[in-house]
Amino acid sequence: MSGLLLRLAGPLQSWGERSAFTPVRETAPFPTRSALIGMFAAAQGIARGDTAGLKKYEQVRLTVRVDRPGTLLEDYHTVGGGFPKERTAATSGGSHKDAAVITSRQYLTDAVFVVAVTAPDDLTTQLVAALRHPYWAPYLGRRSCPPDEPFLLRRRVDDPDNELLTGVPLSSPEPRDKSGETITVQFLRERPLPESCPRAAADVIEVNDMPVSFAPHARAHAGRRLYRTMEPVSRALAGPPKSLLTRLIDYAHAEESA
Repeated sequence: MSGLLLRLAGPLQSWGERSAFTPVRETAPFPTRSALIGMFAAAQGIARGDTAGLKKYEQVRLTVRVDRPGTLLEDYHTVGGGFPKERTAATSGGSHKDAAVITSRQYLTDAVFVVAVTAPDDLTTQLVAALRHPYWAPYLGRRSCPPDEPFLLRRRVDDPDNELLTGVPLSSPEPRDKSGETITVQFLRERPLPESCPRAAADVIEVNDMPVSFAPHARAHAGRRLYRTMEPVSRALAGPPKSLLTRLIDYAHAEESA
């Protein structure tokens, strides 16, 4: 097993979990497994209807470090207003709504997440190749939300989870409180930490984002558990905001020069 590291950052992100095709399109406060597996499948050119092609991603384990949770933004939308009835939004019965469809769409603004992706070595190699030269471009939950660079932080890491604690620069400023050698950061894990681990205390979250099928007319998801922890990371990973991009680029390029 090995893995890779992704940095999910951008002006807007939106990670839908419960609200498909409803007037309010909500966002989860963190990247969902469904969205991330969808990103990998799209990068590899796997069609939405290829349910069998999703099986290999069951081997993938994801850990999310929340560098910046972002701010919730709700965007007001109308669809199909100001047109004759025959040009307004269609209904499932084949007629037209004869009015604008009003929806609200939620986004996270200025959020930053770092994701440790752990998988068998051969699958890691495939994912890296696909994310560097994707069949369909990756986006942060919706096509209108492209990721910032650097996106693929590391292409091969022996222990991606540990790298989140010890290596990846924090995309948040160093706290004003200068005491102590560590900073407390939120993590979302798919497996509980061992009870012997001093960071073991966790909140258990039930989510419905395990992809079963992405078929357009037969989307299906299963539930899973997430373990939310607050864990200490080295203060050395944080720094002045002005130096963040330089630190990230240096970190990403260190792999190439190693």
